[in-house]
Amino acid sequence: MASAEGVSLQEKFAPANACWGCGPSNRDGLRIRSFARGDEVVAEWVPESRYEAFPGVLNGGIIGTLLDCHCNWTAAWHLMSQAGSSRPPCTVTADYAIKLLRPTPTHEPVSLAARVVESTDKSATVEGTLSGGGKVCATCRGTFVAVEEGHPAYHRW
Repeated sequence: MASAEGVSLQEKFAPANACWGCGPSNRDGLRIRSFARGDEVVAEWVPESRYEAFPGVLNGGIIGTLLDCHCNWTAAWHLMSQAGSSRPPCTVTADYAIKLLRPTPTHEPVSLAARVVESTDKSATVEGTLSGGGKVCATCRGTFVAVEEGHPAYHRW
């Protein structure tokens, strides 16, 4: 599923991933498409009315999913780059928190941006933002860890 932006991290490294938030193979999911741009990972996502909390405003749970999945891919990209690997490790969310700063409008695309603020060889702490209508509407901070063989998410991508 290439676009004018090219192939997303999800499409390149996990085309069969069925995650509801970011899995390219989940036709019913949100299908977030994240792109590495320097030290940030960015995405644009188009809301639909079925994801509204009330008319014109995006549901907070959807906002949380967008930020969680996008920040997870930011961590995976960082850990892969840091290790000089050709494939990202499979990462999962250890913890994350979002702050809903203002209502997120659904009449135009929302933008996601995330960056790693600290890391080890197996984990990354990521800060992210979700913007809509020209304003930051939500922020996130989370820790994402690479999982080992035996974990249910291992080899999911």
